[in-house]
Parts: sequence; C-alpha cells; structure tokens
Amino acid sequence: MKLTFYEQFVAGEDRVSIRPLIQHNKAFGVGCILDYGVEEDLSQEDTEQKGSCTWAAETDSSGTNEGEKQYQARQASGDCRDGIIIGHNYLYTNEAKCDSHMETLLRCIEASGSASEDGFSAIKLTTLGRPQFLLQFSEVLTKWKGFFQQMAAEQGQVGLPAVDMKLEVAALQESVAKMGFASRAEIEDWFTAETLEVSGTVDLLDWSILLDTKTRLSKHLMVPNPETGQLEPLLSHFTEEEELQMGRMLQRMDILGRRAAQVGVRLMIDAEQTYFQPAISHLTLAMQRKFNVEKPLIFNTYQCYLRDAYDSVTLDVELARREGWCFGAKLVRGAYMAQERTRATEVGYEDPINPTYEATNTMCLNYVLEELKHNAKAKVMVASHNEDTVRFTLGRTEELGLHPAEDQVYFGQLLGMCDQISFPLGQAGFPVYKYVPCGPVMEVLSYLSRRAQENSGIMKGGQWERQLLWQELSRRLSTGSFFYRPA
Repeated sequence: MKLTFYEQFVAGEDRVSIRPLIQHNKAFGVGCILDYGVEEDLSQEDTEQKGSCTWAAETDSSGTNEGEKQYQARQASGDCRDGIIIGHNYLYTNEAKCDSHMETLLRCIEASGSASEDGFSAIKLTTLGRPQFLLQFSEVLTKWKGFFQQMAAEQGQVGLPAVDMKLEVAALQESVAKMGFASRAEIEDWFTAETLEVSGTVDLLDWSILLDTKTRLSKHLMVPNPETGQLEPLLSHFTEEEELQMGRMLQRMDILGRRAAQVGVRLMIDAEQTYFQPAISHLTLAMQRKFNVEKPLIFNTYQCYLRDAYDSVTLDVELARREGWCFGAKLVRGAYMAQERTRATEVGYEDPINPTYEATNTMCLNYVLEELKHNAKAKVMVASHNEDTVRFTLGRTEELGLHPAEDQVYFGQLLGMCDQISFPLGQAGFPVYKYVPCGPVMEVLSYLSRRAQENSGIMKGGQWERQLLWQELSRRLSTGSFFYRPA
C-alpha cells in the first residue's frame, strides 16, 4: 500500500520525508498546502445522545423541518451517522487527543514556513475539539438564521438574496413583542446604534451580532419549537463543561493562527460535513476578524456546488467590507455532489446542489473575481480539477485585469491528480498549489478513502491523463528531448 496508493497521493510521514517533493514542485512553480490527514466526526455516543439533528423552522406533518431535513441524522445498522457522508474518519476521544492534533498542525505550519515564503497549511476544525459541539453550535446558528428569515417573510421579502434582506425595525419589534418573551423596552435595547444602519433596518449581519452579545441577551433569545409550538431558549444547549471545552477549542485555533502569522504561512480552513459547516464558518470568520487585518492569513472554504453558497459568499464579502478586514476564500466546485444528491432523494428534501456547471461559476466564482477587481487585498483560491473551471477563471481574470503577478487568484489541485493542470500553470507564472496530505500510513488511509469516494469522477478521467502522457512521451522521443527542466 505504501509503495502504490500512498506514494501517489501522500507526500510522506514527517517534515523530513516531505521536503524533496516540496522542493521538486517548487522548482516548477508549484507551491504546497500541507494537510495533516486526520479528521474527526461524531462518535457513536454523541449520535445516540443527540438523536435527530434537526433544526427549527417550518415543519411537515410529522413535525420534521422540511427545509432542514438535510441536517437530520438517520439511523441504520446501529449508527445514525449512516448516509451523512462521513467517510472513514477518526472519532473524537478526549481533549488530550485534540492537543496532540494541534501540536501536529503546528509542526505542519512550521514545515510549510521553512519550505517556502508563501505556503499554506490546511486545518480541519473537527480535529481541534469535540465535533458534537460544532453540531450543537450549528443548530443554534441555523435556528437564529431561520428566525430572521421567518421575520423577513412576514415583511414580504421572500425570494430576495440573503444579503439584500432588511427588516424594518419597528415592524420587527412589534412582531417580537407579540411573542411575549421580552418587554418592549428590552427589545428596543437590542437594536441600538451599534446594530442599526442609518436606514433604520436590520440585515442578517446585524442580526448575527445579537448572538455575539450572548451574556446580555442569552435569556431573551428564543425561537419557536416546531413540534410543540412553544418558545424555547436558543442558547441553552451547552453545559458549563461543554462551554469550557469549546473555549479550549477556540484557544487552539488562536495558537495556530498566531504561529502561522509568525512564520508567514496562510491557513486554509477546510469545509467539512454539512451538519458541522455553519459552526465552522462562524468560527472561521472570528479568526479572519483577528488575523486578516493587513492581508488574508485565514482562508475560508466555500462549497460552490451548494445552492446556499452564493448567500454565504456575498454575506461574508459584505461583512469583510463593513468590518474592514481582508477577505480570503477557497472555492471548491464539487467534492460531495453525488453524495448530497443521493441523500436528498433518500431523506426527502430539495436537492441542495446547483443544477448546472454554469450556475456554479456564475453564482460564486464570478462574484468573487469581481470583488477582487475592486479590492486589491482580497484573495481567492480556485480549487478545481475541472479544466473548464480553470479556463473560465483564466478568461475572467484576463477580462478583469487581474494579473498573475498580483497574486490575487490562486489555483489548487490534490497531490497525485491533474498534474496536466498544475504544472503548466506553474510554468506559465500563475500561482498554483498542490494540496499535500502527510502523516503515517494508518492515519492517512482514512483521509485517502474519503478522497477516493469524493473524487470518483476525477478517477474516471484517468484515461484522458494517460492520453496526454502518451502524447508527451511521443513528443519527447520524436524531438530527442528526453528530460524536461523547469523554466
């Protein structure tokens, strides 16, 4: 295994063994994104305790939220994680294991910093804390967003992009007062000059600030329970011990961010399972506020094949503008498309995937590229193995006047895949990176198993790569140019 599959897709077991590959790629203008190939998911105990991981909003006749069945865990073969696209991940054991993961990530950051001046290191937040916390926090965030959308619907704003939804404060206060969980004076205190625009409206970004003022508002933040119809506290899910463990998770994130800033390495926060993603994105934004002051050090990942990706991207771009930090993003076209569509059919919710390739580019990639034209400090990585996506990006950057030397647009592919994209880009002077997993064989095999499942479509493209290799071999034999040296 180590001489075949592992050697093709993994750089090595430690910082010493990965150095030759990093230097080889660097000679061809290809950088690296070092990734420690360990992921965490819900343990059996967590899933049994949590049961149905469902968020509140409109419900069907069974009391299940139709729009959020996507977040509902299903039980099969004694494991309610079955069918939720978990791959073969490591399960959370204890806080000491999370500290060990952090130390390993610190070594990856240092290795990336010593290998180049512009490297990346990838981080999965599920390795830094108990995944159950991310699940619960995602539940809170989704409920609070759903409450905003409910109020927006009452004010006739159905169908608007999330970034354009604005609630009239007077009508909002009236609606909340009728629910009876706070006095009118207390409700008015929610919406101060800090949370209101000049227009006297509240948008989704203003709404989210209320969650960040938890101490003052925790007893008031209530949402309707879809099954009982009764109001329930939004922020009552965490015990004191769980909040302490969440605090330690945030501390680990801060340590990684400070170390990355010291050695000049940018951190790529990976997207993970959809039921963790609201919390992951929220925590990533908190890191970006702190570390992206002068330039993008923390990059958030957006899964552009999802229908709600456009709302996520536009809201975060607007948040960066409003708060004055530098936007940094990795755009992924389609790692989980087949699995997401299968699960949508089986569970019975709307297909969350954009219908066409064109929609994916139009809704996310083009929007971010337009932002880069007007914001020289913003940066994006287009992480794609699709040649059409790369061509589209190259064409748009040329039209928008975004030159490779400005280092605003990066490209990324997995190690061992699509070298016919990566190396020509590197030799042509475009910033391009290989996503390089590293670690001991037994730990990385789980990561590789998930990658193989996600990228089965890419594997089928091996015939095209073999054709290109034969063409290049024939060219070298016919011209006598047996060895290629980087320009």
